[in-house]
Amino acid sequence: MAYVKLSGVEKKFGEHRVIKGIDLDIQQGEFVVFVGPSGCGKSTLLRLIAGLEAISSGSLHLDGRDITHLPSSKRDLAMVFQSYALYPHMSVFENMSFALKLAKVDPAVIQEKVGRAAKILNLTDYLDRTPKALSGGQRQRVAIGRAIVRAPKVFLFDEPLSNLDAALRGQTRIEIAKLHRDLGATTIYVTHDQVEAMTLADRVVVLRDGQIEQVGTPLELYDRPANQFVAQFIGTPQMNVVAAADLPALQGFTGLPVAPGGFVGLRPENVRLCAAGEGMVQGKVELVEALGAETLIYVSTSQGAQLVARQNARTSLRAGEAVGVQIDGAAAHVFDAQGRVTRPAQTRSAQAH
Repeated sequence: MAYVKLSGVEKKFGEHRVIKGIDLDIQQGEFVVFVGPSGCGKSTLLRLIAGLEAISSGSLHLDGRDITHLPSSKRDLAMVFQSYALYPHMSVFENMSFALKLAKVDPAVIQEKVGRAAKILNLTDYLDRTPKALSGGQRQRVAIGRAIVRAPKVFLFDEPLSNLDAALRGQTRIEIAKLHRDLGATTIYVTHDQVEAMTLADRVVVLRDGQIEQVGTPLELYDRPANQFVAQFIGTPQMNVVAAADLPALQGFTGLPVAPGGFVGLRPENVRLCAAGEGMVQGKVELVEALGAETLIYVSTSQGAQLVARQNARTSLRAGEAVGVQIDGAAAHVFDAQGRVTRPAQTRSAQAH
C-alpha cells in the first residue's frame, strides 16, 4: 500500500485547470522529485499535498488516512521553502524550536530535539546567532532543521537550493542526500533543475502542463524516455532530436524504422566525430566547449541538422573545420511526428533491462 497516494487530484483557478488529474503512489522512505519546466504545475502540486492550496477534486491519502480536506497543520508534513521563511529577530535555536513551543512540548524535549538536529546539520555552533549572521547555505540548513525537529511523516522541499550560488547548491545537495539516507524519511522535492532530480531521486516525476509525462528512476528516464519531451528534458546537454528528413544517411545506413514526419534522437555521447570524408554524415564544427573533464562539440551537418557530440578526450578541432559524423543506429531513439517513442534505443537501455 502506498504511503502517500494521490488519486485523480485536480486544481482549478476559476475555469483554468492547473493540475489535471494526477495519480501517483509514493512509498514510505522514498525520495521522489517533481521536475519540469516553469509553469508545469510542480510547485502547485506540492502545495496541494502540503495543504497550502485546496484540492478541487480527487483525493490525497497519507499512511492510509484521508487528508484531502485537512488543514496543513493537521497533515503531519513539514515544508522547506525556497525563501527559507525564517524569523529574522529569532536565534537559530528559536527558529528551529518555534513549532514545538507552540505545541507546548516539554522544554527538555525541545532542547534534545533541536540539539540533535543541529548536530546532524553542523549548526551546533550557530544556535545563538540570528539569520542575518548566517550564510545562505546555513540559513537553508536552519529551515531544514526546523522541519527535522517536528519529525513529520513526509518532508516537502520547494526548490530549496535555487537561491544559492553554484558551489553552495552542490554542497547542500550532498547534505540533503545524506540527510535523507540518515533519517530514512519520505521526501517529496520540487526542482526545475534536472541535475538535482537525477542525483537526488529514487524516482523522478516529470510534469508538463499539469500532467505527468513519465515516472521512473533517473536512469530509466535517461535510457528509456516515454516521449520526445522527456528525452530532451532529462540530460545535459539535452538529447539531439532531428527530423529524420535531415538525416537521410542515418536511415540508409541503419535501416531505422522512421515514419514520415518522424524524428531521430541521439544522446551527445552517441555522436562520434571523425575525419572529414569519413562517417555517415558530413558537417562543420560550429563551436567547441572545452570543459576539462569533457568536451562538447557543436556541429551542423550538410543537410542542416544541428548535433552536439560529447567526448571525454580533449580535441584540437576548431570552429569552421570540416568533420565526419559517425552514428550508432542502435543508440538512436525514434519518435513519430507527435513526439511519441516508436523505438527506444537498443544499446545501454536494452542491456539494462
